[in-house]
Amino acid sequence: MTDPKHPSKVEDLPAPEVGRRVLIKGQQTKVVIINAALGLASQIGLEGLSIGAVAEVTGMSKSGVFAHFGSREELQISVIREYHDRFEAEVFYAAMQKPRGLPRLQALFDNWMVQTSAEIDSGCIYISGAVEFDDRSGPVRDALASSVSTWQTALRRAVELAQDEGQLSRASDAHQIAFEIHGLILALHYEARFLRNPTAADRARQGFQHILARYAGTGIPPVPAPTGAAKSPKLMAVPKARRKPVND
Repeated sequence: MTDPKHPSKVEDLPAPEVGRRVLIKGQQTKVVIINAALGLASQIGLEGLSIGAVAEVTGMSKSGVFAHFGSREELQISVIREYHDRFEAEVFYAAMQKPRGLPRLQALFDNWMVQTSAEIDSGCIYISGAVEFDDRSGPVRDALASSVSTWQTALRRAVELAQDEGQLSRASDAHQIAFEIHGLILALHYEARFLRNPTAADRARQGFQHILARYAGTGIPPVPAPTGAAKSPKLMAVPKARRKPVND
């Protein structure tokens, strides 16, 4: 009697091993493509990304790249997701090893500073992508906005935990604190990348310490959150000239 757990014929042996090797090779190829696409997007932006450009960098055919993604839009979204995963690993999850409260918030900011400083020459997908897609709609913008919103929520939560620990004023608006911290990173990127200001990183760190000092303790009066746009001056959007689509 043949043991069903031990097939006695070659044709009875499990065949998926060949298919598994093909799957692994396909996954590895896709990783290579995404890495190349992310490097390109950091240099020329998401808008400049195309199937053809990635094929040229990787030495693959356009049809080979297309087989993994199917469209330029899918490629762009995959790059956004990869960037977000790396950002989370290097900035967010690394800080989770610190105690909740100011130590964790400080680690988040320090890691974010390291990430931003490393991107001064290449560019930040979050920032450059916002410039490219701020006045557009569609899946690429949605993926980018979702990634940024996820990070902003995590930052605000870190502020709230510091408030729960009594290290930041509970009377202060956590959204405002997170907004000001985010503003430091945007200012750093602008000053260092565009204006080439060598003191930008030091000023950003000093600004962060000022924020902590300003919102520390319980003696700070409550900062009311904005209640509506009626009290704020209306900003007029200036339409940007549309660039011709990049051919795949």
